[in-house]
Amino acid sequence: MQDNGFFNRLGERLGDALRELVTLLNHLFGGTFSAAQDFIDGLTASLGISDSLFAMLMLLIGLLMLYRGLRGFLRGAVIGALIWTLLGLTILSWLIA
Repeated sequence: MQDNGFFNRLGERLGDALRELVTLLNHLFGGTFSAAQDFIDGLTASLGISDSLFAMLMLLIGLLMLYRGLRGFLRGAVIGALIWTLLGLTILSWLIA
């Protein structure tokens, strides 16, 4: 069997280039995902909650309700703002306690 030198070298160069590209992307996105995981670990540790997806969603929903309550107070809709604020505080206190 005869070795086709040109295509063999071309395939090796292409394989090396692809390997370098994959390594670069792995380092780039691996660092980003690692930073995001460290942020979530710090946030959940300081709040005393678990780092599950359910807890993160409940935290986000509670914060959005508090935001809606603050916007309601700034607009002058006191009753709606009180309802949103109490709902947000209820969710967050249930989650954190």
